[in-house]
Amino acid sequence: MTHRITRRTALGLAGAALAAPALRAQGPGAIRIVVPFAPGGSTDAVARLASVGLGQRLGQPVVVENRSGAAGAIGTEAVVRAAPDGQTWLLTFDSHAVLPALLPNLGFNLTRDLDPVMLIGGAPYVIACRPDRPFRDLAGLVAAAKAKPDAVSYGSTGNGTIGHLTMMLLQSRSGTRMPHLAYRGGGLAVNDTIAGHVDVMIGSAALLAPHVAGGSLRAIAQFGPARLPALAQVQTAAEAGFPGLEAEAWWGVFAPAGTPAPLVARMNAALRESLSEDRVRRQMEETQQARLVLSDPPALQAFVEQQIATWGAVVRENAIRPD
Repeated sequence: MTHRITRRTALGLAGAALAAPALRAQGPGAIRIVVPFAPGGSTDAVARLASVGLGQRLGQPVVVENRSGAAGAIGTEAVVRAAPDGQTWLLTFDSHAVLPALLPNLGFNLTRDLDPVMLIGGAPYVIACRPDRPFRDLAGLVAAAKAKPDAVSYGSTGNGTIGHLTMMLLQSRSGTRMPHLAYRGGGLAVNDTIAGHVDVMIGSAALLAPHVAGGSLRAIAQFGPARLPALAQVQTAAEAGFPGLEAEAWWGVFAPAGTPAPLVARMNAALRESLSEDRVRRQMEETQQARLVLSDPPALQAFVEQQIATWGAVVRENAIRPD
């Protein structure tokens, strides 16, 4: 199943925003963008990149509030329970789509209790290894794993993450078995891969590209719909013989269910303008290795439903549980 995103126009949303220039989020105080992860990660960075331009365009202070825990569920629930008045928004990451399968007792419904605002964009997951490892490409990794089942190990940034689930799909498609080491964060996984404690690791391009550029890691596969400019010599999974095997880290914005459509339209337009600024776009493309989408709400809704179906099936079929 492909995860390619079709970019849709947002002229209708921008028109709605322009038709109501006096519209402001209701209620006193700053607008909150809740990031359901700790400071320092890519989601936090994206939120802070957008917040300055948002404040200028919305005419109110915009603050980023980090509420981490339970794979993003704690911060997400805070937004679900917030008043739908345009004062509170959620900016979250790809693990959002795995929550229903990974946490069956989740106290909210992602599609019923949140309204979509924008799919900001995505960055492909990448498999990398130490330069002295024998794997030159995905075919070489698969061949080595077939030759010695359960001998070639891989690390990810956590159990049930999209990286972990991508490797589960790869093993299913290739008929291989590779032991998994789940790390509590990208830095730890990178360090152990560089040190040789794990044969390969999977992580977002934003995490791995600096180490590839610096020569401490070699990228052997990327899982986006096309090659990244920063990894132009590295095959996509489709080019390596696994069509449809795509996995991207992505960032999306949501509102509490019932947020008035004009407020959603206005936020969508403000996000598009803020993230399209040359300085911000360059940082997104270079620092986060992002492919910007800047979608309308229906496109985000369709994308999230697809992600929930795809990755939820992998979680259930492999009886995966959170760390």
